[in-house]
Amino acid sequence: MTDFYDELETRSPEAREAALMEGLARQVAHAQAHAPAFAASLADIDAAAVAGREALARLPVLRKAELSAYQGKAPPFGGLAAVGPGQLTRVFQSPGPIYEPESGRADYWRFARALYAAGFRRGDIIHNCFSYHFTPAGSMVDTGAHLLGCGVFPAGPGQLELQVRAIADIRPAGYVGTPSFLKMILDKAAETGVDTSSLHCALVSGEALPVSLREAFADRGVAVLQCYATADLGLVAYESEAREGLIVDEGVIVEIVRPGTGDPVPAGEVGEVLVTTLNPDYPLIRFATGDLSAVLPGTSPCGRTNQRIRGWMGRADQTTKVRGMFVHPSQVAAVAARHPEIRRFRLVVDRVEHNDVMTLRCETGERPAGLAETVAASVRELCRLRGEVELVEPGTLPNDGKVIEDIRTYE
Repeated sequence: MTDFYDELETRSPEAREAALMEGLARQVAHAQAHAPAFAASLADIDAAAVAGREALARLPVLRKAELSAYQGKAPPFGGLAAVGPGQLTRVFQSPGPIYEPESGRADYWRFARALYAAGFRRGDIIHNCFSYHFTPAGSMVDTGAHLLGCGVFPAGPGQLELQVRAIADIRPAGYVGTPSFLKMILDKAAETGVDTSSLHCALVSGEALPVSLREAFADRGVAVLQCYATADLGLVAYESEAREGLIVDEGVIVEIVRPGTGDPVPAGEVGEVLVTTLNPDYPLIRFATGDLSAVLPGTSPCGRTNQRIRGWMGRADQTTKVRGMFVHPSQVAAVAARHPEIRRFRLVVDRVEHNDVMTLRCETGERPAGLAETVAASVRELCRLRGEVELVEPGTLPNDGKVIEDIRTYE
């Protein structure tokens, strides 16, 4: 029995990057040819030239709101899918509403890799408590489990007494679902005296997994790992037994960018997660998840060599209203882009004597005369509001991905 799902997990970073970039160029060409919305948005792009991360960073970002707008004009998939109705096995609906296709491609959502890392093996039964209603989470587990050779009990959420009874009778090897619902199941089992000791592993997602809760599960004999997935993309990253960050899936390209923009941030800096999937049936390119994370340096001690991210660190949408006007992170980024002296920046919104006050804090090394005044003029022009400018030393601002920090109180 191997510790790795396949040889892709341990290939050299150079070999992986070359394969991903080759796949990226093919995916762009495929999207242009088979997905009408991408044919329009990428009309001026030479697909063969998109064979590196710098070229990828010049492509447009696809945001959730745009996904909904595309689908409103051309339902159900907005011209972004590259499959016809005869190739679909399921169609899902997430809040928005946003529709997601699933084709008959094996392990369509690429979940088998995360299940394997969590300890599931051929012949195991998985107690799947993700929802089977409307959203694709339940199917993500099913399709991955089937490729892995595991059986599935489609439990879904709710009905605690029936959940623990089924675990006692069927004796599944592990659980998949949210961590909070696993706790509820184990608490109900302890309360009623039902034997759920067959559960020895779990893969959780959809919520934070505090260290204390993970340790509580371990005390009950359940080793719990987590993964990061979305209804649009499927698996993005997963945890291994090393528990040092989340390892990026082999079928996606992840970028960390300045929130509200498509501009990559330096390695280690917190930013918004953009994902390009190499799934040819639904070729989402530079899809903005709206989640914050950061790249971890080095490779995992478990031996998997892919890029790692720190996991979910909050939401990237920091749009706020100041004096009746919306201010977006992209506007603040545009201000900073005008002034090369600015290394990092953060717009702080406060309330002083019942008035909104904006202060753009800028990390700068070089400070030519009048820099604060010219930056303030850019703030007025691009944000259409007056704001103060404070120049601070490099390294002063926290590395938390915030472009706009709203500290107003209304007491």
